[in-house]
Order: sequence, then C-alpha cells, then structure tokens
Amino acid sequence: MTSWFALLPALQTYDGSQTAPLFPPSASTVSGEVDALYAFLVGVSIFFSVLIFALVIGFTVRFRRRPGVHATPIEGSLPLELLWTLVPLAIAMVIFVWGAKVYFRTVRAPSDAMQIDVTGKQWMWKMQHPTGQREINDLHVPVGVPVKLRMISEDVIHSFYVPAFRIKRDVVPGRYSTTWFEATQPGEYHLFCAEYCGTKHSQMIGRVFALDPVEYQAWLAGAGAAETPREAGAKLFTSLRCDTCHNSQSGARGPDLAGRWGGKSVLRGGGSATFDADHVRESILNPGAKLALGYEPLMPSYSGQVGEEQLLALIAYIESLAAPQGAKEKP
Repeated sequence: MTSWFALLPALQTYDGSQTAPLFPPSASTVSGEVDALYAFLVGVSIFFSVLIFALVIGFTVRFRRRPGVHATPIEGSLPLELLWTLVPLAIAMVIFVWGAKVYFRTVRAPSDAMQIDVTGKQWMWKMQHPTGQREINDLHVPVGVPVKLRMISEDVIHSFYVPAFRIKRDVVPGRYSTTWFEATQPGEYHLFCAEYCGTKHSQMIGRVFALDPVEYQAWLAGAGAAETPREAGAKLFTSLRCDTCHNSQSGARGPDLAGRWGGKSVLRGGGSATFDADHVRESILNPGAKLALGYEPLMPSYSGQVGEEQLLALIAYIESLAAPQGAKEKP
C-alpha cells in the first residue's frame, strides 16, 4: 500500500542545498495502513475544528447584542440532538474498528517470521540473528521477509522505534516484548530509542539495513558467527549442570523439558502456566515462584549468574528441544 504521506511536499533544509521529507519514508507492509489511519484522524480533527470555529464565529456575529433586539429562548430539537450524538458515535466506531484492525495486524507476527533477539542496554542495542551473527546498533534484514523481534532490557525501560517501518515497542527489564515488520524497500533506516533512558538517551541510535535477499545472505556469510543461540544455549545448559535434573530418566529431580514449548505447565498448588519465554526466564531466575506439579523446590536461583543474552540462548535451546517420537504430551 502506498503511503498517503508520500504525496506531501518536502521541506528545504537550512542551507537550501537539498530537501528533507516532511514525514519518514514508508518502507514496510504495515506503514501504509498506519499512515491511512493517521491521515483519517488528522482529517476528522481538522474538519470538526474548522466547523466548530466557523459556527462559533457565525453565531457570534448573527446573534450579537444589538439595540432594540431582545434575546428569545430557543427550544430543544430532538432531531438536532440525535444528529450530534449519532454522527460522533458513528465516527468513533469507525476509528475503533479501523484502529483495532491495524493494531492486531501490527502485533501478530506471521508464523514463518524470522526471529531476532534484541537486548537494550544503556545506551546501545544488541542484536543476534538466528544463525548467530551479532550486531550492535545496526540491524541487517532481508527485504520481503517477515522479521520478529524478541526484546528485553538489561537495565531501564527503552523503546525500539523505526519510523520508516511505523513500529515502536517498549523494551522493559524482566519481561519479553515482541514486534515485527516486513521491509518492502532496500535502504538504510533510522533506529531510535523513544523512551528517555538516561543521560545519553539521545545517543542511543542505530540503523536498520534492508537488503535484497541475495545481498542479505552474502552479508550473513561475511559477518561470520561462532555459534547459533541454540548451540550456545546447549553448552550453557550443560555447563550449569541443568541436564543433571532436567532429563527423561525415571526419578529425575526436575521435569523433562523436551517437547514442552508452547504447552501448559501444571503447577504445584493448582493452576497452570504457558511454557513460553517468560515462564522459562522466571523459572531460571526465581524457580520457587511457579513450581511444576510433582517436583520439590530443589532448583537454586541463577539470578546474577546469567545475563540477559545467556538467558536468551538458554530459551532458544529449550525451545528447540523436540519431544521424542511417540512420546505423550507432558503435563
């Protein structure tokens, strides 16, 4: 969808040597929809602002106080009351339905999206690709491929903001947040932190490079990677001795983690929890918060021993664990 703002004029820069766009470029599959809704909201606001001011000025002139003219009471009008009640209601419902559609479009990543882990830290963005390549303040992505970002902060609240893609998502400590985009045009785009995060907040900037798929593969090959997040997580899982308790052997002191991802974990004392990234993270840092049914609180806390990037690696490894063929779903 072509952005409505592409039709707007450009502004001259101070030296007059070049022009600067009034709005950022439209370079993602959702940017056109966001711009259309924004243009509608602006148009409705301008229309009613002009209408109200015109009526105020018109009535002021027409019904001004004049010698020999006395004020007369005005009776209520049911059709008029219905008009200015139902028209705003209809406009509000259009905005609500349209806004909800755009919202769900922007928060629900396609199932085949490529996932990239993002860690915010004063004052930088750290990214890791599924094939292991790491970047700081730069992000290379292929054009025409949905990209899902799983994000968390190491310290304070940040906000991942790419104006050209019309995405902005808060990145908070202690909880994973996600957003997604699909670049439609090759180019270099600005990346900002849109939440004040300290004295060098204005320096927490970066770039997103949208590349042709062939160029992206060439970049991956040239960037190099020692190991993927899953491989790093597997090594960490062994070095922390997690495998001594979480295994498929009879009498294991912890639940077997293979094949659990995305299911429900039945908890001791009643209730259940979705076995996802947030649940795994909490179980590593605060294992006593939600104990699995049938197991004792033997696991120590790893808070302060593993960082956010290591946690992401462990989560990637646990997510990759498939249940053995023929195995029943675990509680």
